[in-house]
Amino acid sequence: MHVTDDELVNFEAHGALPLPKPKDEGFVENDGARIWHATYGFGPTVILLHGGLGNAGNWGYQVPALIAAGQQVVAIDSRGHGRSTRDARPFHYAQMADDVLAVMDRLELAEAALVGWSDGACTALILADERPDRISGVFFFACNMDPSGTLEFKPTPVIDRCFSRHRKDYQALSATPDAFDSFVADVSKMMASEPNYAAADLARIKVPVAIVIGESDEFIRREHADYLARSIPDAELILLPEVSHFAPLQRPEHFNREVLAFLDRL
Repeated sequence: MHVTDDELVNFEAHGALPLPKPKDEGFVENDGARIWHATYGFGPTVILLHGGLGNAGNWGYQVPALIAAGQQVVAIDSRGHGRSTRDARPFHYAQMADDVLAVMDRLELAEAALVGWSDGACTALILADERPDRISGVFFFACNMDPSGTLEFKPTPVIDRCFSRHRKDYQALSATPDAFDSFVADVSKMMASEPNYAAADLARIKVPVAIVIGESDEFIRREHADYLARSIPDAELILLPEVSHFAPLQRPEHFNREVLAFLDRL
């Protein structure tokens, strides 16, 4: 399927392609939250971790491509996002990483590859660091691993359209549909203070990692992506042309091609 939605006009109006019918879905109770997950297809497992304020439905263009390529796909709504709930405590990436492990344990997955987008990428790399026995590789898209990696925030029509869709989806999916503004504030606090990986921390990551960034990313410094690729042993750097922070929605064929190539290399 050829899709081009560079300005996210279609995404704002309709969202991504609807996810296919899962072969299994449910909730895992973990540390004060109920974490929604769904499983699709058959084969080696890849777990998709969406970005901050989003939900698993943002991967609508990726799930069918991965199924067609012979992958078993697990999509997760992060704590407090989409259908997943949260308690009153602040958000932390390490807690979200533990939620992913809880889903893996429930599904009896000894190992999986991770594709992470923005906040989901950070969660994925924390898992690769802390549980390399469970993670076969990380496709790390559009994220920073310390505060120096972010650009000064500047609103754009594309960002506004994405935010508008996130609000609609939150109101439709969440157990607390009227709490979107406080949810945004709480996620933003986490983003402003985490993660805090130093170069020495990055150097201990041993699983295969691809550091991926759109050439027009609105949030992440290109030089930070270069630094991550240099600091993580044997990491590769992939620059996606003609896209920004929202590449899985803007040019999904291009994004999917890079994901599948990475999974083939594992």
